[in-house]
Amino acid sequence: MIYTVTLNPSLDYVVRVTDFDLGNLHRAEAEELYVGGKGINVTTVLRNLGIDSTALGFVAGFTGREIVSRLNQLNIFNEFIPIAQGMSRINMKLKSRNGVETEVNGQGPRIAAYDLEKLYDKLKAIKNGDILLLSGSVPNHIEGRNLIYANICEFLRDKDIKLVVDTEGDLLLNTLKYKPFLIKPNHHELGDLFGRELLTEDSMIECALMLQREGAQNVLISMAGEGAILVDANQRVIRQKAPKGKVINSVGAGDSLVAGFLTGLIRIEDSMSGDNYSEDMYVYALKYSVAAGSAAAFSEELPTEEMIEEIFRYL
Repeated sequence: MIYTVTLNPSLDYVVRVTDFDLGNLHRAEAEELYVGGKGINVTTVLRNLGIDSTALGFVAGFTGREIVSRLNQLNIFNEFIPIAQGMSRINMKLKSRNGVETEVNGQGPRIAAYDLEKLYDKLKAIKNGDILLLSGSVPNHIEGRNLIYANICEFLRDKDIKLVVDTEGDLLLNTLKYKPFLIKPNHHELGDLFGRELLTEDSMIECALMLQREGAQNVLISMAGEGAILVDANQRVIRQKAPKGKVINSVGAGDSLVAGFLTGLIRIEDSMSGDNYSEDMYVYALKYSVAAGSAAAFSEELPTEEMIEEIFRYL
């Protein structure tokens, strides 16, 4: 089983206008409302690919109830914990015809220590062999917020599970001593970790190797339209170029990349007996990963299996 943790899920309210002019009244040409959050996005794409997973996290207020309602309508299994204070955030994304996008993200609810204890109770259900994804932002007012993912790793350290971490800054760095199976920084986030601007693939690989020395096993670097690089646990460097296409929506592309990678690994492992994995296991997983991320970028919504398979055939 795969579990995803989204501590700060959202309703993403997308508004399209002709030309945005600051300070003036605008009439929306179109409006959409989606459930957002990195872990939720991964769970959704996994569901589209026929992979079972459970979404965990917190919801609050009328927005939280709507998040759960929409996930249930989509048959996405979830065990979100309702909390008393505040409301789940609304993220507004304003899209103009000239291609300019403006975003305003809400803060999210106040999560107390006793709420976190309820999450730990949920995490007790994780069994040896399961996968746990920790991803996305953490509300600013959680005490010790930069250690929250590390604390979850510590809580589960006696279990033989695969930890996947997709976040940035100290939230990521503090988990490395727990030897996460996979981390997925994009090339900008990777540079920020080292206070550098990474302009070449060699510089990205150098930083990935440094993260491996700190404990990360596999480092998946997403590079938007350039594809992705995987530095695997044996320090083998695998590259996969992205296909050409019109980028319609970059939101969820990185999450689809993660879902595609995990799906690729699961498919290879399910097709083999024992622990004798093919040398090309990670090659296949990376290719499927980039297909999933590209499919997301080329569409308005998170990709279906048919969309991903169509791209995968041509990589």
